[in-house]
Amino acid sequence: MRLFLQPLLCLQIAPTQVIVRNLRNNTTLTEPAELALDRQDKKPRVLGFGSQAGAAAAAEAGAQLLRPFAHPRSLVSDFLSAELLLRAMVRQSLGKGLLAVSPRVVMHPMGAPEGDFTAVELRAFRELALGAGASHAQVWTGRPLTDEELRSGRFPTQGGHLRDA
Repeated sequence: MRLFLQPLLCLQIAPTQVIVRNLRNNTTLTEPAELALDRQDKKPRVLGFGSQAGAAAAAEAGAQLLRPFAHPRSLVSDFLSAELLLRAMVRQSLGKGLLAVSPRVVMHPMGAPEGDFTAVELRAFRELALGAGASHAQVWTGRPLTDEELRSGRFPTQGGHLRDA
């Protein structure tokens, strides 16, 4: 697949919000990092996410309101709900199309935990991106990247670290 055909997304993850920047169509989706799930069946069903999650959880008996990035020791507290939240946000960011093309994704966990992120956490971010539909995932830790840096693939040598996955 030619790179110019693939959408490029930057997912900025914080305990309270997720930002999805779609560099192909220059749109940004910012939502609270919340997900409403119905886990009564074998396969969890997403009832709502972001700003609609609270109302969706309240409207459905047995629904759970989850915050998958809110944990005091690690940015990822619930892998499954984090993956479902990111998948829903990626789908919304890409929009509906006849031919869905898997995007390239740069995951950007926000903040800097003491001692930096562990190898396990970095792998979890990569796996979250792939589970959300990415065909290729990179993890950037450090300062926010500009659109030009993301588009060109030339990341700064200072102010952060890139883990190509």
